[in-house]
Amino acid sequence: MKALKFDKYVAAGNDFVIFDGRKDLGLNYNDLAFKVCNRHFGIGSDGIMVCENSDVADIKMMYFNSDGSQGEMCGNGIRSFAKYIYDNGIVKKKAISIETLAGIKYIELETDEFDKASKIKVNMGKPVFEGAKIPVNIHKERVLEETIRIDNKDYIFSAVLVGVPHVVIFIENIEDVDVNGLGKKIENHELFPNKTNVNFVEILGRNKINIYTWERGAGRTLGCGTGSCASVVIGNVLSRLDNKVLVNTEGGNLEVHLIDDYEIIMIGEAFHIASGEYFYHC
Repeated sequence: MKALKFDKYVAAGNDFVIFDGRKDLGLNYNDLAFKVCNRHFGIGSDGIMVCENSDVADIKMMYFNSDGSQGEMCGNGIRSFAKYIYDNGIVKKKAISIETLAGIKYIELETDEFDKASKIKVNMGKPVFEGAKIPVNIHKERVLEETIRIDNKDYIFSAVLVGVPHVVIFIENIEDVDVNGLGKKIENHELFPNKTNVNFVEILGRNKINIYTWERGAGRTLGCGTGSCASVVIGNVLSRLDNKVLVNTEGGNLEVHLIDDYEIIMIGEAFHIASGEYFYHC
């Protein structure tokens, strides 16, 4: 058994447990995530992050979903991670580079009167539209407004890669959607060889949306940073949204700005909830 120090954060409804792994913990992080994220027998969270040293950036973020699978990136997670490393003095800079499996992400921080990270701006890079690279078993340059059939009903979807694969479905009334049932079936559909995140989006205006998300490897969550970015990108490509959008998730809100050639800037907060020790039975 090992006693592991942890910190727990929340950002727009997504909650995360973060561990400092700069001194090799020698653990199976897939198993650790599966146990820690359990809301009855663990701490409870949508995922975990492990802080590691990096040879190419200021720090490295390893992300694992609640089912134990490793994810390339997490939008709300990286804001929580940025606050963690700044507030704990691991990287005491307001411009930070973070290595992820989806590439290096660049962060700009604003701080409060206590020198704690408050508003966090993340350059998420540019989305990938090509079907083979998302991946989707529809080999087109852009997977836009395609049809998927679930339980004898057709749904119009678009797909994009924002660090991780996303499906975006625009709907008239978000309350009418069976997010859990439909989300799980689309996540595991044969069209998506690496599975996919699923976002149900209600447009409230050209600069405001509501979004419900089913996350690959985590299930229904109260928010998704990469999903928010993907939804704004697709909405803008389809001329339904402007390039600055307020995204309302079930757990909070964030801003998504699109600049040159769909480069994505995500802006939001993250909050420290708790610190403690987790007793990991190896």
